[in-house]
Amino acid sequence: MAAMAAAEEGEGPAAAPEPSASPCSSESTSLKEDDLSYPEMLPVDKKLLNLQIYKLLQCVHEKDKKQIENLIQKGFPDLINYTEPKEGYSALHLASMKNDIEMCRFLLEHGARPNVHDNMGCTPAMKAAELGHEVILELLAKANADMTAVDNEGQGILFYCLLPTTRHSHCLQIALEYGADVNNCTTTGRSVLLQACEQAHEVKKICLIFLEKGADPHTKDPATGRTAVMEAAREGAAEVVLDLLRRGADVNLFDFERHSAAHFAAKGGFLEILTIISGYNADLKLVAMNGNTPLHYAAEGGFADCCRYIGQRGCDPTWTNLANLSPRDTAKSAGFKAAAKVLRKAEKGFKKTDKTLAWYLKVYDWSQQHKDAICKELETDEEEDGMVSRNDFISLIRKHCGTVHVDEEQIEVLAKKHEVSTDRISLDDFFKGSKYLQKAFLLSSFGPKSKKKKRPSKKKGKKGKKGKKGLPVPICVIPKSECPLREDGLPTYMVEAVPHIPEKQRFKREHQSTHPLFDDRAWYVDEPRKSLIDINYLVREGDFVSLQKAFDEDVPVDIKDKYYKTPLMVACASGNIVLVEFLLEKGADVNATDNFLWTPLHHACYNGHLDIAEVLVKAGASVNAPAIGGATPLMRAIEACRLDMVYFLITAGADVQATNSNGKTVLDLAQLFEDATIIELLKNQLQILAEQEQEKEEQAKGGKPKPAEPPKPVIKESPEESQPPEEEPVPEKKKRSRKGSAAYWKSLAPRENKNDISFRPRKIWSPDATAIQLAEKRELLRERATLVGHMEDFTTLFNRKFEAGGSCHHRLPQ
Repeated sequence: MAAMAAAEEGEGPAAAPEPSASPCSSESTSLKEDDLSYPEMLPVDKKLLNLQIYKLLQCVHEKDKKQIENLIQKGFPDLINYTEPKEGYSALHLASMKNDIEMCRFLLEHGARPNVHDNMGCTPAMKAAELGHEVILELLAKANADMTAVDNEGQGILFYCLLPTTRHSHCLQIALEYGADVNNCTTTGRSVLLQACEQAHEVKKICLIFLEKGADPHTKDPATGRTAVMEAAREGAAEVVLDLLRRGADVNLFDFERHSAAHFAAKGGFLEILTIISGYNADLKLVAMNGNTPLHYAAEGGFADCCRYIGQRGCDPTWTNLANLSPRDTAKSAGFKAAAKVLRKAEKGFKKTDKTLAWYLKVYDWSQQHKDAICKELETDEEEDGMVSRNDFISLIRKHCGTVHVDEEQIEVLAKKHEVSTDRISLDDFFKGSKYLQKAFLLSSFGPKSKKKKRPSKKKGKKGKKGKKGLPVPICVIPKSECPLREDGLPTYMVEAVPHIPEKQRFKREHQSTHPLFDDRAWYVDEPRKSLIDINYLVREGDFVSLQKAFDEDVPVDIKDKYYKTPLMVACASGNIVLVEFLLEKGADVNATDNFLWTPLHHACYNGHLDIAEVLVKAGASVNAPAIGGATPLMRAIEACRLDMVYFLITAGADVQATNSNGKTVLDLAQLFEDATIIELLKNQLQILAEQEQEKEEQAKGGKPKPAEPPKPVIKESPEESQPPEEEPVPEKKKRSRKGSAAYWKSLAPRENKNDISFRPRKIWSPDATAIQLAEKRELLRERATLVGHMEDFTTLFNRKFEAGGSCHHRLPQ
C-alpha cells in the first residue's frame, strides 16, 4: 500500500512512496504494498512524530506558513509527506480538500509529493476531483500527479468525476488530458464506462466523452452480466445507446436473468430507445428467465405506444409468463385500459403472419437509424434532389438487409415502388416509408396527435349559439391591486390581536387579583410575539379587547375583508348580539353590502337570529333591500323557516309581493320550502292587501265613504295650573383664585424635585369571565334559541368545515 499509517495509537505513520501503476483495461488486478520499509522507532519517537503531523495539519488549516516552514526545517525529516494515523491524510490532502490554492502551491514548492495515498488509497488529486476543485486538480496535474493511480478498490481518478456538475466535467477533461485511463476497472472488474452508464441519465455528457476517448463499448459487469447498452437503456439515455451501438456494441446480449436491452427499454417506456435498437437488428422477441417478454414489461407500465411498436415488430402478444399471464392480462390487472386495447388488436393481428411485412419493417427501422451512412455510401448529389441509381440501391439493400429468407423479387419490388424515372430512385420517399408500409407502422403515427381545428360552417342564415348572460357578479376575492394596504405592506383588514395567554400559565378564573399591584403574572409569562389577524376572525371569536384596540388605532368600522364582508355582517351571521350592539355604537353601517349585495339584515335573517334583526331594524336597516338576485331579507327568513322572523319583518314593513330575478314571489319560495304555517301567514297577509286594494278602488269609483269618527274632546288647562311657580335666582359666590396666592407658587417649587412613585403595572390583563359568568352566558343563549333556532356554535352552509374524510360535522344545540 502506498501510504503506511499505523491504525493503533502510538504507532508512527510511514512516509508515502510513489504508487504503483494502475491496472490494465478490463483485467482485475490486486494492489501490492511497496516493499519500502523505514527504520524502527521507539514509542516515544512515534508519539512525537504523530504530534508533529497533527501540528502540521493544524497549521495548514489555519494557513500559518511560517510555522509550517518551522516544522519542515526543525521537525522530522520529510515531515510534509507523512500521513496522520486515523484517516491517512497528509498536508497536501487537507489543502486539496479545503480548495486552498495558495497552500497547495506552497506545499508543492516545499517538497510535498502529489502521489501520497491515504488509508483508503486516495491521492490528493482524487480528493480534489471528488469535490470538484478543478483549479487544485490542474495544479496537481502540472506537478506530475499520477492520473493512473488507483485506490484500494482499484478505482482511478475517473471514478471520482462521475457527478452531474460542470466542475466535475472540467475535472474529467483535465484528468483525461494528463493521461487518465479511460478503460480503468475496479478489482471486481467493473469499468468506469459501465459505472457511468448506470447513471447515464445524469452524466450523459461524461458517457459520450468516454466513448469518444476510446472506452470499450463491449464492457460487462462480471457480477450481473449487464452490458453498458443495457444500463444506458435502463436509464433512458437514447444518445448514449445510439453511440454505443455505432461503436459496435452487441444489442442482443442478455444478462444472467436473460434480460436484454429491449427488456429494460420497454420497462421504462422509452419508445425512442426501442426504435434505435430495432434499427440495429435487436431481437424484441427474447424471453427472460421469468417468462416475460419486452411486451410484458411495456404492458406492466401501461405504455400503449411501446406495446403497439413491440407488437408490430413481431413479439408474441399471446405468450404467457411463469405466472400464466399474457401481456393483456398484465395490463388489465394494473388498470391500463389503453394498453389493454392496443394489445387486444395486436393479438388479432398476430394470427395473420406476413413475412414480407416483417422484412419491410426491418428495412424501415434500419433506414431510420442509418440515414447519414446510406447517403454517404450512395454518394447522393444534392443537385439531383436525393436521386440514386437503381443498381446502387439494390446492392445496398442486398448488402445490409439481405437474408436467407429474402429473395431477389422482394428487393426488386421495393426498388420498383420508389422509382421516379427510368433507373432513378428517390431516397426521400424511401426514408418516409409511406410507399411500402401503411401509416400505422410509421414512426410519425406514434406519440401525441395534434388536434385539428374545426372549420366554420359555410351555411348562411344560421347563427352560432350565444352563451347565457350571467349576472354581473364580481370575483369572490378582492384583487390585490384594489385592496388598500397598511404602512408595512399588509392589507388594512389585518389588525393586531391582543395575545391570549393559555389558562394553565395564568391564575385561575375564580382567584383573580383584586389589585394590579398583586398581579405578578407578567413576571412569569413570556410575552408572545406580535401577530396580525383578519379582523373578521376576531369578530367570530368575540374578541372585544382586540377589536377595541383596532378601532382606537383608527381602523374603519366598515372595513371589508378579501371576501367583501364587514365586521357587522360577520357578527350578524355568527349571532353575537352583544358584538352587534358594540359595532353599532361604533357607527357601523347597517345597510352596507357585500359582493352579492347582501346587507347585515340578510345575514341575520338567513341564520335565524331574530333579536339581531330587531336591533338592525331599530337602527335603520332597510327591510326591502334586494340582493344581487332580487332576494329580500323576508325571502331569507322564509328559507330559514322562521315563522317569528317572517312575522316580524311583515310588521316592520317588508314587501310581501316582492319577486326575485327568477320571477318567484315570496309565496312561491314558501311553497318550495313547504312550511305550512309560513304559507298560511303569507296567504292571509296577501288577502288583507287584496281587500285593502279593493276598498281603495271602490272609493276611487265614488262609493259611500265611511262616517268620520267624532273628534276627541280637547281638555284645556287653566293658565294657573299650566305655569309652574317661578323660583328666585340664588346669587353665586365668586371663588378666589389660588394662583394669586404665594402659598400656591411655593407648593409648586419642591414638586419638580420629587420622584414619581405612582405604580405602573408591567402588563394590564384583559378581564376574564369567571365560570359563573360563562354559565350565565350559556343560559342566555339557551333562552335565545327556540326549537328551530340556532346556538352560538351552530354551523350553516356557508361556514361548515369539511374534514379530510369527507364527512361534515354539525354541532347541534345542547
